[in-house]
Amino acid sequence: MKKVAGVLILVGLLAAGAVYIFWDKAVPIVAMAINYVRYLSAPVGTLTTELAPAIDPTGPRTSGKPATQRSADQAGVADETPGAAAGNWPSYNRTLTSNRFSPLDQINQVNVGTMQVLCTYDTGQYTGFNSGLLEVDGALIAVTEYDIFSIDPNTCHENWRTHEDYTPASPQGVNRGAAYMDGQLFRGTQDGRVLAYDFKTGRRNWATSIANPKKGESVPAAPIAWNGLVFVGNAGGDVKGVKGRMYALNAKTGAVVWEFYLVPKTEGDVVRGPQGASQLDSSTWKNEPGTPITGGATWTSYTLDPTTGLLYVPGGNPAPDFATGPRGGSNLYSGSVVILDAKTGAYKDHLKIVPIDWHDWDVSSAPAIIQTGGGRKLLSVAPKDGHLYGFDLSNDMLLYRSPVTRVENPDATFSTDHPVHFCPGSVGGAEWNGPAYDPKTNLVLVGEVDWCTTVALQAPEQLKKSALGTPWSGEASVNPYNTWGKQDPFGQWAGWVYASDADTGAWKWRIRTNYPIQSGVTPTAGGVVFFGDMGGNFYAVDATNGQKLWGRKIGGAVAGGVITFENEGTQKVAVATGLTEILWPTEITTAKVSVLGLANPR
Repeated sequence: MKKVAGVLILVGLLAAGAVYIFWDKAVPIVAMAINYVRYLSAPVGTLTTELAPAIDPTGPRTSGKPATQRSADQAGVADETPGAAAGNWPSYNRTLTSNRFSPLDQINQVNVGTMQVLCTYDTGQYTGFNSGLLEVDGALIAVTEYDIFSIDPNTCHENWRTHEDYTPASPQGVNRGAAYMDGQLFRGTQDGRVLAYDFKTGRRNWATSIANPKKGESVPAAPIAWNGLVFVGNAGGDVKGVKGRMYALNAKTGAVVWEFYLVPKTEGDVVRGPQGASQLDSSTWKNEPGTPITGGATWTSYTLDPTTGLLYVPGGNPAPDFATGPRGGSNLYSGSVVILDAKTGAYKDHLKIVPIDWHDWDVSSAPAIIQTGGGRKLLSVAPKDGHLYGFDLSNDMLLYRSPVTRVENPDATFSTDHPVHFCPGSVGGAEWNGPAYDPKTNLVLVGEVDWCTTVALQAPEQLKKSALGTPWSGEASVNPYNTWGKQDPFGQWAGWVYASDADTGAWKWRIRTNYPIQSGVTPTAGGVVFFGDMGGNFYAVDATNGQKLWGRKIGGAVAGGVITFENEGTQKVAVATGLTEILWPTEITTAKVSVLGLANPR
């Protein structure tokens, strides 16, 4: 028996070693198996609405003037956004300014209770499906890790689907969507390229490499397009040696028009095109000898102001994520919104959001440019640190910083001696979908992840031994599943939707759900706000007070696009469901796009 036990122990150790060595292949399989069991008894979705104490139950008051017709138009009309029309959703956040407001009102507070699923398109893939959705001229567009496809929103029948074969840079099978302009679609890939396709046929027109997958670099972000240019950057800022960069490509040819390093460029760094003029102070990175500057990458989407020609780029975390010792200083431009001249890539300004980051609190999602009811031109920012920021764009001054999810232990120093528990965790706060603005109520709406993390630091000598091109967080665990810290147990998570006054940042109503909110949040002129949760539940709530108007489970985790559009005179809603990915304990199901509408729209 001792021999048998010894053999079993040896086999177990070898299996554990194999999992550790081949973590990129083994961990997703193990995670899927665990999540399958978890969801056999997963709870139904719950939603609880709370009004701020001073609120009028009939609807929120604004701090300044009521939203004017001019601000409503600016929020609802995609001025200069390619493919703009009142009934289309032509860009990741509908408009280049990223406000997500739809002027459609056929679905409203009175009739939304009759909404139903009209059709569903099943990709047949188990993948990290968090694609934003586009709708242009009667075609719905979505992207998975390897595929881009167009479907008919009336029937969910496939118009075309184009598959790409390549070796990805990481095991996270994610892509956050496409951009549209002048009859072409543009997407990034997990092997570091940007691809262009014919909108009607799906035929690939060109391919341009902007990143090196062998170094851990990829392009999962949803590009935006304007004035003949396609804007997108590289991801991989949690991988040792990877530096974030931003690009503008010629939409017709794919040629690099400009490149901008979001962290200091040093000797030996690859140059892929003309360099945008920079004022980056390299002294903000006080790296130890032999410690490469790492971080500042982008992985969601971007915002552009067509009236000024300024591009707003959210900058990711520095690395090693949890250890500041090897990279002392403020680490510019990580944790910032970087403002560039969209035509030339020249630096104009930056807003440092996370002063010193040791929690993996990226400024991840695209900020929103809005005209508030009080008459301000505001930049609304929701990073992973659990706060909503409002900047007055007339002088770039911070007006408010308001908590919008649970925030605990944010100032505790991480240690090699003992673990530290903090909220929001490294996969908490606002991830890849940022704020939305409803001009009818003057409310900024943001979905949040309420999930905490525990981290203990590696010893300095272990940090130095990490190889270039490998994940570099500084977490001491030998379990590769905890590379980004140990998340609280499944079920000890939640989600929030906060509706905050655009002029003051004070919340007017808020919703707590028992699953995180990662989806886009979409307000409409019909007085309805749409969103989904990571349990596959989809909701419609009253924009004035957050009360639930409709809700049901429609599929797997809702973590991507939530859009509304008009097709043949009828308003519809489209939702991306079924995210299956190693960082999130979600239901194991294939990725799908569901189209919803009223039972009797006429």
